[in-house]
Amino acid sequence: MNKFVILGIGFALGGGLLIAQDKMPKVKTPKEGEAIQALLQAQGPDARIAAAENLLTKFADTEFKTFALQLATESASEKNDAEKLIIYAERTLESDPKSYFAMLRIASSLAQRTREFDLDKEEKLTRADKLAKEAMEIVKDAPKPWFYGQATDEQWTGARNDFMGEGHEALGMSALARKKYDDAITHFKQAAEVAANPDAKSRAKLRVAQACNTAGKFDEALAVLEPLLADQNLNPGFRQFAGQEKLRAVTGKSKK
Repeated sequence: MNKFVILGIGFALGGGLLIAQDKMPKVKTPKEGEAIQALLQAQGPDARIAAAENLLTKFADTEFKTFALQLATESASEKNDAEKLIIYAERTLESDPKSYFAMLRIASSLAQRTREFDLDKEEKLTRADKLAKEAMEIVKDAPKPWFYGQATDEQWTGARNDFMGEGHEALGMSALARKKYDDAITHFKQAAEVAANPDAKSRAKLRVAQACNTAGKFDEALAVLEPLLADQNLNPGFRQFAGQEKLRAVTGKSKK
């Protein structure tokens, strides 16, 4: 569940109702409490989406609406279902106009899916940039959300840095779609610098290398890729992509 893994929320059932920690939304009825528990206990993205829809359908006025929609958005992301991701992220933003999580998901999706000859290319990229920047402005001073439970301040700072990294990545992908390679490289480097999660940091570095290769800066790409490939803990999927980009850089360099 990525950033929205429930870190020791500490739910407890008492008198048929869900007892909440500080600042947690209120549960109004025992039945709503059961639906929320079902959402928290759901295993896998499909089950979480189904549980979220069940909660939102049966309890339209639930104070857990934004939370449920965020979980559904993240679950759609896990499934690589771009269409559902956008739908749930837009619904999240309707529920909470300050949801930096939803803003970043929409910004990243728009930046990644926009193609060179799309008639609405600039409209989509402009919105992606706006949402990414707005999200970064909000998240830099955002307090720890209730659903991070017993997460330490240090853990929340790391999560917040990862959100900032996602913002830079979205801006980088948007710049890449516009063929503004230097801007893209700058944003991807900033994402790699700020990200706390090792996979997020590695992903950003791979985007740096990819942008460098696309710009014909093969030496710069290799300078990023070789340390990555030397990392024994590199995610296997990232390792495969890094190998492909290294071959691309070596081939491109040999043709110069």
